[in-house]
Amino acid sequence: MEKIRLGRTNLMVSRSGFGGIPIQRLSSAEAEKVVRKAYDSGFTYYDTARLYTDSEEKIGRALHDVRDKIIIATKTTATTKDGVLADIRQSLKNLQTDHVDILQLHNANPIPDPNDPESNYAGQIEAQRLGLTRFISITCHNYDNAVKAVKSELWDTLQFPFSPISTERELAVAQLCKEHDVGAIGMKGLAGGLINHAEPAFAFLRQIGNLLTLWGIDHEWQVDEFAVLENKQPKLDDQLMSMIEKWRKDLAGDFCRGCGYCLPCPANIPIPMAARMPHHLRESPDSRLINEEWKAKMDLIDDCINCGHCMEHCPYELNTPELLKKALVLYRERYIKVKGKY
Repeated sequence: MEKIRLGRTNLMVSRSGFGGIPIQRLSSAEAEKVVRKAYDSGFTYYDTARLYTDSEEKIGRALHDVRDKIIIATKTTATTKDGVLADIRQSLKNLQTDHVDILQLHNANPIPDPNDPESNYAGQIEAQRLGLTRFISITCHNYDNAVKAVKSELWDTLQFPFSPISTERELAVAQLCKEHDVGAIGMKGLAGGLINHAEPAFAFLRQIGNLLTLWGIDHEWQVDEFAVLENKQPKLDDQLMSMIEKWRKDLAGDFCRGCGYCLPCPANIPIPMAARMPHHLRESPDSRLINEEWKAKMDLIDDCINCGHCMEHCPYELNTPELLKKALVLYRERYIKVKGKY
C-alpha cells in the first residue's frame, strides 16, 4: 500500500487510513476480524476516539500484538488539561498500549488558547511530555478554525473533511497544511456515506499529494475494495469525473454528513439516517427503505421536542430539525407512491 510522509511528524503512513467510527456497529469478534484484515492488507494508520464508544477497545484487541508496526491516533473532547490527561490514560488502557502516536483535540471549537495553563492544549503538551503521545493534533469541521489551527503551527497534524464535493476553498486547506508542514488527514472522503462509489472518490483525493484519507470501514469487502484501489491507482478520467459532477449537483446546499455528533436524540430519532433520507431514496432500492421498519423510524420525527441538542452539537451548524421535517415530507410522498397509502 502506498505510503506518505505525514508532515513534520515524519511518520510514514499508508495513504489509506482506517476510520474507526463504523466498527462501533459490529460485535467485538466481527470488529476484530475486520480490523485485522485491514492490517493484513497494508493499512498502517488507525483513527479512533474516546467518543466512539468501544472503537478503541476493539482496535486494541485486534492490533495489540503488532503495536510497533502501526500508527494509532485517538481523540479527546475534553476542554481542560486534567480532562485531556484523564481521557488519554483511559484511551491507553482501551488500546492496550503505553502511548498513542497522535493525540487529537476532537472538533475543538473554539480553538484553545495556547497561553491558558489549564486548557486542553496544555493537556496535550503535558501528555506529550509524559510520553503518553508522540505528537499532538486537532480535528476541525469548520473551515475558519482549520485555517487558524494550521497557521498557528501549534499542532503537528490537522484532520479536516476532504471529499470530491468539497469546495475549492476547503480543498485548499491541504495546500496550506503543506506550506506549514502540517500533516493533512482527510475525513468524510465519501461525504459521510452519501457517496456510494469509492473509485471516483479515491481517484479524486489522490490528486492531493500530501493527503492521508480515512475510510470508514465495517465490512471485510470494503477492506478488499480499498486494497484493490491501492493496487490499481485509478486516474481521474472523464467517466469518474462525470459521477463526481452528479454528486455535486445532487448534494448541493446543506446536507447531513452523518457524523452522529447530534446523538443521542431524546425522541430517539435516528438523525443521521433520517436527515439524509432524500439522498438515500435517490440511490437505494425502495424495498430497503419503503417498509414498516423505516416508516416507524421516520414517524419519530413528529415527536421532536425542539430541545436544540442536535443543532448545538452539529459541527456544520445545520438546522437539523428543518432538514428532518423536509426529509419526512419527501419520505411520505415516496411511501404513498410505492404503497398507495401511508
